[in-house]
Amino acid sequence: MLKGTHALVTGGGTGIGLAIARALADNGAVVTITGRRQEVLDEAAGDGLHALVMDVTDEASVEDGVASAVEARGPVQICVPNAGVAEGRSLLKTDTEFWRWILTTNLDGAFWTIRACLPGMQSTNWGRVIAVSSIAGLRGLRGAPAYSASKHGLIGMIRALSEDYMGAPYTFNALCPAYVRTDIVTRNQEAIQTRAGVSAEDAMEMMVRANRHKRLIEPEEVAAAALWLCAPGSESINGQTIEIAGGQC
Repeated sequence: MLKGTHALVTGGGTGIGLAIARALADNGAVVTITGRRQEVLDEAAGDGLHALVMDVTDEASVEDGVASAVEARGPVQICVPNAGVAEGRSLLKTDTEFWRWILTTNLDGAFWTIRACLPGMQSTNWGRVIAVSSIAGLRGLRGAPAYSASKHGLIGMIRALSEDYMGAPYTFNALCPAYVRTDIVTRNQEAIQTRAGVSAEDAMEMMVRANRHKRLIEPEEVAAAALWLCAPGSESINGQTIEIAGGQC
C-alpha cells in the first residue's frame, strides 16, 4: 500500500513510535526512526527501519536530521511526530525549567519536525502528518498541567495546519490514546506509587481503570489507526482527533 513512500517517525525506537514504524514498513514504506539513543535505535532498526539520531528538543538537530533522512531516502511523505515525555507535577511543583522541558519536547519538537518534513509532501504532491497527542490533549489530566498544555497545543497546531492546507493532497490528524502498554506507563506506575503511597499493583490498576474498557491499550492498536490514516480512502479525514481510549471520553 505504501510502497515508494518515505516515513519519518520521531521517538521511533520504542513504544508507540516503534509500533507505528513497523506497521508502515510492513506495508511498503521505507521508514526513518529517530531518537536520542543510538543503541536503542540500532536494536529496532532493520526490516525497512533506518536509525537516525535526532533530538527533538534541538531545532538544529531536527533540521539537520530531516535533511539527512531526505538525502538518504528521499522526501518525507509521512511525518509522525511521536517523540514526547509524559510526566506529571502539580502546578506549585512545576518550575519554569520543568515547564519548558515538557513544552519543548512535546510541542516545539513536533512543530520543528512537521515544518522540516512538509516541503517533501509539497514536492511529491502527497503526504500525511499524524501527530501522537493524548487523551490529555482533549481533557485536562489531573496533576499534569504542563503535559496537558503541551498535548492541547499539539492538537491546536494540527487543526490549524489542516485549515491552512485545506484541499491540498496532504492531511493533518492527531492520535489521542489513553494509557498504552509502554515504558511510559511503567514509569508512571512508579511515580504514582511514590506520590500516592500505594502498591505497584494498585498504581497500575489506577491507570487501567482510567481507560474506559478497563485494560491497557496495546501499541499496535495505535499503529493500526496511523496506518488507516495513510490508506486509500482517508483523503477526507483531516484536522481530526482520533480517540483510542476504549470508549467515549
